[in-house]
Amino acid sequence: MTPAGSARMTLSQARRIALAAQGLHRERPAGPATAGSVGRTFARLELLQIDAVNVLTRAHYLPLFSRLGPYDTALLDRLAEVAPRRMVEYWAHEASFVRPGHFADLRAWQRRRWMGEWAAEGPLQRALGDAILALLEASAPLTARQVAEHLGHAGPRDGSGWGWNWNHAKRALEILFAAGEVGSVGRTSQFERRYAPIGRVLPAGGDTLPDPDEAAERLVLAASAALGIASARCLADYFRLPVRAATAAADRLVSRGDLETATVEGWPGPRYLHPAAARPRRAAGRALLGPFDSMVFERRRLQDLFGFRYRLEIYVPAAQRVHGYYVLPFLLRDRMAARVDLRADRGAGRLEVRGAFAEPDAEPDTAVELAAELGLMAEWLGLDGVVVQPNGNLAAALAAAAATRSGTNAGHRS
Repeated sequence: MTPAGSARMTLSQARRIALAAQGLHRERPAGPATAGSVGRTFARLELLQIDAVNVLTRAHYLPLFSRLGPYDTALLDRLAEVAPRRMVEYWAHEASFVRPGHFADLRAWQRRRWMGEWAAEGPLQRALGDAILALLEASAPLTARQVAEHLGHAGPRDGSGWGWNWNHAKRALEILFAAGEVGSVGRTSQFERRYAPIGRVLPAGGDTLPDPDEAAERLVLAASAALGIASARCLADYFRLPVRAATAAADRLVSRGDLETATVEGWPGPRYLHPAAARPRRAAGRALLGPFDSMVFERRRLQDLFGFRYRLEIYVPAAQRVHGYYVLPFLLRDRMAARVDLRADRGAGRLEVRGAFAEPDAEPDTAVELAAELGLMAEWLGLDGVVVQPNGNLAAALAAAAATRSGTNAGHRS
């Protein structure tokens, strides 16, 4: 039964709304990305998930490439490292860069298990926390290892034969970070956080915790803007809120007219629609989407909207992987047309396609369009070209298209 006042739409319409909300429904701007376009794209997405895997490049850089094409990653770095910061690191959809305005709301819902363990361990752990806060107040930003080096021989001894060692310091810093008492001013080239008191990272500090229900409403509304149309589960997943709390928040927003409900043919269940969501009549975008891209956060939504089953196989034993280690979906217009297992072979200066797989409904131009996108990615990564291994039902066509683009026969490696 359709709820009173609920919008009705086809699955294709819902798909285009979802793409438009993520900035993936149209061709990229022709000109080079600017600081303004980088900032606006981040603001549109609300967050960027962080991950240490560096097979291509750091995960948080990929979503901006997907939407803007080749861009200077230093423009994104500045948003997190130059005050006043326009993005800060915190726990959201896992470790993420988020808009500063979300910090206090996320902090109100921070429920990481080891925070309770810390509280249960008593005065010794609190003493370590106080020592770390005092150190950071009196110093430049420090990594966890640097904190351990400063405090390692200053605290109580344990079975390791020295004081508060690296593991103790790292654990304490993680808990202080989750509690919002310290923050990160950026990452080192080895991808280590550089910790500082939260007041130096976020001048507003986020010291006052908001009402949790009001915080949930703001986070759900932001997630709805970024998703366009979504289930309660999807809204909860975006910032990793409890589903029950997100559903209650969404229903309150609907009752006030801040969200709408929708019924989508072929996508059963109640859906929430952002009132300002664009409703394009067609989609013309093309993008390789990183495994941690917000367009593919919620795998069930991806399958319901696009008929695309996607599993990250990084932690699957190599012999059991179906598509590969670091697989990126390829969006072509309004469908996920293919997937490719990619690796930046920096020693050889090549973007290596270790597997290329077309979906059953892929359009005839998929290989040509994918070859163009891979060429663009190689250029952005500072690599000289693309090499395709003979693995997958799209590999031969992709190798031929890549060779045509490069004007050589070097597109395929047997």
